[in-house]
Amino acid sequence: MFEDGRIVRVGLIGYGYAGKTFHAPLIRSVAGLQLTIVGSSKRDTVLADLPEVKVCSNMEEVAAHSEVDLLVIASPNESHYPLAAVALRAGKHVVVDKPFTVKVADARDLVQLAEERGRLLSVFHNRRWDSEVLATKAIVASGVLGEISHFETHIDRFRPQVRQRWREKRGPGAGLWFDLGPHLIDQAVQLFGLPETINASFAALRRGGETDDWAHVQLNYKSLRVILHTSLLVSGGLPRSVLHGTLGSWAKFGADAQERQLVAGMLPGSPGFGDDPDPGILYEGATRKQTQIPAPAANQAEYYVGVREALWGRQPNPVPPEEASAVMSILDTSFQSGAAGRVLQLQLTDKEREAFAPSPY
Repeated sequence: MFEDGRIVRVGLIGYGYAGKTFHAPLIRSVAGLQLTIVGSSKRDTVLADLPEVKVCSNMEEVAAHSEVDLLVIASPNESHYPLAAVALRAGKHVVVDKPFTVKVADARDLVQLAEERGRLLSVFHNRRWDSEVLATKAIVASGVLGEISHFETHIDRFRPQVRQRWREKRGPGAGLWFDLGPHLIDQAVQLFGLPETINASFAALRRGGETDDWAHVQLNYKSLRVILHTSLLVSGGLPRSVLHGTLGSWAKFGADAQERQLVAGMLPGSPGFGDDPDPGILYEGATRKQTQIPAPAANQAEYYVGVREALWGRQPNPVPPEEASAVMSILDTSFQSGAAGRVLQLQLTDKEREAFAPSPY
């Protein structure tokens, strides 16, 4: 990898919502990472925010640029695979925004290519560092709920009007589940391991919608059911995450604050960054007692700290590509289940299964 402490030069492809809101500020907040080049057609917008970087409109040129050690890909989903392949073949380390790829076979091809080239390949599953996700993980680990039987998590939004953007038009990698499904799936498998079977349903419920804007996916374990749900027609009133167990239940209302803070221009390290004012609520089964449990502070910049530490040889990859390709397989199986209208077995490679400890559920 790199000599311990050496500056890692970072190229970023894509300066739309993800690149501008998440990747650029998070990268710039981490000591040891230096954003040097941005691949974008929005030259003036990039330079207004980042006057010190070079801007290039040729994305493949950025992917193989001599001044890039680590390439971050935050461009439309269909471009993830070809750009990552170019970068890996050019000897770059690579971070890919979620979803990893559009096709499962492409994800697995990139995993093999990174292994052959001896390069770090990681996927930006940034919600692992959200307050809501950290709070859920802490409750499961505490054992306070006893044996967990049900986990339900939502990412719902209220966007009743169809917008003119690639995510909402027909095409590879478009639709709500491709956008938010990887977040929900990754959270579930990080908590509970790999499911045995999957059943799913999808719909386009908004007038004029071309892609799915409602998704309901169930992951089935031996003694656990996990519900993953997302919709663009929910204006509020529901908890984001719910756990039920043999000793009680727990619910978390309110989303992690980091996205709103980043949009407003607040940077990691600023006072209050990542603070979540909405506590989780523990409902004790025997007594009906309700106890508020503060949500932990969160910082998505920890993902890039992990990438830096991995490149410096100090710790493992924060999101190994085998974990991300397993998420892609679950995503693909859910689409197949929705189309067929039946429960399907999950098909994984040996390496994808080995990336997770056997599920106790």
